Parts: sequence; C-alpha cells; structure tokens
Amino acid sequence: MTSSPLTLLEVEALAREAHEGQTDKAGRPYAEHLAAVAEGVRSRGGSPEQQAAAWLHDAIEDEALSLTWLESAALPQAVKDIVLAVTKRPGEPVEEYAARILATPGALLVKEADLAHNADPARLCELDAPTRDRLSAKYAYVRSLLGLTAP
Repeated sequence: MTSSPLTLLEVEALAREAHEGQTDKAGRPYAEHLAAVAEGVRSRGGSPEQQAAAWLHDAIEDEALSLTWLESAALPQAVKDIVLAVTKRPGEPVEEYAARILATPGALLVKEADLAHNADPARLCELDAPTRDRLSAKYAYVRSLLGLTAP
C-alpha cells in the first residue's frame, strides 16, 4: 500500500525540523532561507511540486536529510528530481551542475528563486567584504550559465 504524498505543509514542517539549529552565512536561522526560496517559487508561479522542492532544495547537500530518505519519501517523482538537480555534488564542475538544472523540468525556477534570495543585497550586506564579493561573483556566474538575466 502506497502512502499518500506529503502535503506542502508537511514538507515545510519536515524541512524546518531537518534544518533546525542550522544557520546561514550571516548567522540567521536557515529556515528563513528555505521560506524565502519557497515564497520566491510561489510568487513566480511555481507549482506545488516546485514549492515542495524549494523547501527541500538544500536538505541533501547540507546533510539535513539523506539521499536514502529522499528516495523513499512519499513525494512525487518531480519533487525528487528537482531536489536532486539542484543538489551540488562534491567536486562537480559548476557547468555540469547548471546543465543538470536546465535538463530537469521545474528545476530552473527553484534555482532562480534560490539565487535571488542568496544575492539579495540585504542578505549580502551582512557578510564581510571578501565573502560578499566571492559569493556575488559565484551567483552571477551561475545565473549566466542558466540564462537568467536580472537577479
């Protein structure tokens, strides 16, 4: 018997719990970033599956949840595919990462919302200048690879 897919609210609660105690580079609770990316996806017209993927977009990469968990989770395959697409792999060239995002239906919108929040001047101004400059250049390069123009 298959269980019914997790609801968006269940995915949000699960992501918040998985990232509990984690902070972003500015020391803010990590769940604030997840919420901003999910809202960015929603406001850009993203589907519920894309919004669920936004809540989970860093879970595997940050080891908040395991790949085994994702594989067996009661989630639509589209959500799993997007999460895997936006998960950076150790040692992976950024060009391959971008190509995988572009090749995965629905992933580009999630990554666009992620980059928009990461590059938010209000967030970046809380970082030291070398970190801010390094991340700004990194985000701009990924945006160019993905064909995204405005932040």
